[in-house]
Amino acid sequence: MNIRKWEHNYSRDCDIKYQSEATRRTYKYCVSKFLKQFSSAVEPKAIPTAAIKTWLLTFKTLNTRKQMLCSVASFYKLTVNMPSKISKIPYPKKAKTLPQVIDTNFLINRINDIPNLKHKAILMLGFSCGLRVSEVCNLKMQCIDRARMMILIKNGKGNKDRFVVMSANLLHTFEEYACEFKPKIYLFNGQKPFSKYTRSSANKLVKKYLGNQYHYHQLRHSNATALLEAGTDISIIQKLLGHSDIKTTQIYTHVSKKALSKVVMPM
Repeated sequence: MNIRKWEHNYSRDCDIKYQSEATRRTYKYCVSKFLKQFSSAVEPKAIPTAAIKTWLLTFKTLNTRKQMLCSVASFYKLTVNMPSKISKIPYPKKAKTLPQVIDTNFLINRINDIPNLKHKAILMLGFSCGLRVSEVCNLKMQCIDRARMMILIKNGKGNKDRFVVMSANLLHTFEEYACEFKPKIYLFNGQKPFSKYTRSSANKLVKKYLGNQYHYHQLRHSNATALLEAGTDISIIQKLLGHSDIKTTQIYTHVSKKALSKVVMPM
């Protein structure tokens, strides 16, 4: 099999189909891994479906298996023009776990005590605005609307734009940070000039200041839970988080202490 040809063709199709950089990067990596695994086949159409099933089972976690299956399905649909090839392979169901939140008072105290303004602003954005780590890293200076106290999130998950509310405390931190660090294009620069901060670096900050047991996405979960417990309407929380389906937002009602405290137990 001419692996380079198929990788090139899929890369082109992937760039046309998907606007998310993360999606394109993941799918291309998985398809490349798939093609190398079956390099002895004459062409992708000749790879037996049973062999693909066996290969998928070599991945231990359900998330990895699902990621590989989605990528290969995309490859057969877009590039090979054979969507039926793996249509009968069932997608593994992910376990429905509740989001893990961090105590609000603990977060406020820890974040307020961070001496580095850049690190402080990065963690404040996650908790105060409920942003995804990718949204924080992609945020540009021009998206901060000081007059309206809003932040424009461009091309969020699902390639959707949305506005989030910015507190006076967060704006003050931004202004102090900008005065000291003088960012150019991205709000948070990386190591190289005009580069953006990386997701791995943002996650390292969470572990450094909050603890090794935490990760950045828990700041988003904590934001949604804190808003719910403060009495914010769930449809507003949905818009702020950028959820397409309100059912995704409603999961926070299962972890809200205030919501659970209203339950009258039978004994």
